[in-house]
Amino acid sequence: MIQNEFNRPQRLDTIGAGESQIQVQAEPAERIALAERFGLKSIGNLTADYRIRRDAQGIIATGHLSAKVVQACVITDDPVPARIEEDFAIRFLPESEGEDSDDETELSEDECDIVFYSGGAIDLGEAAAETLALALDPYPRSPAAEAALRDAGVISEDEAKRLAEESGPFGGLAGLRDKLGKG
Repeated sequence: MIQNEFNRPQRLDTIGAGESQIQVQAEPAERIALAERFGLKSIGNLTADYRIRRDAQGIIATGHLSAKVVQACVITDDPVPARIEEDFAIRFLPESEGEDSDDETELSEDECDIVFYSGGAIDLGEAAAETLALALDPYPRSPAAEAALRDAGVISEDEAKRLAEESGPFGGLAGLRDKLGKG
């Protein structure tokens, strides 16, 4: 198992068919390292509540992730605080099932994400970190972003559409129509 910033191994021999509840919470140093990994300004807290059980295909983990993060605005680099509340469903499968397989697995919307593991444990911390990464806003914007874009000469999507309509192939006809209507 590769060591990561938020390592919470759960031994497979402790997981049975009955459901177990486990909570993992990132410590301050782990949150700093994860913030660096994901390009965040900070992570105020990161907690994942798991319900884990074994089934015929592997280990099923369902639960809820809560986090407070501060992202950088993609326009101004200003801090953009965000609260992440994300339900998840993960199926942990042994890596050997993913190797040398020519079969493609199609997942329906109600199926679990698949995480492969090796050895005698699954890493609930890394699973929580990956769930957080997927839940982040890929283009966070601060309240000052729109003004910064306007000051830089970038027009809004609505303005671009209006300009395209006015200058498109019928833009000149619309101008002529306006002149004829006035005359």
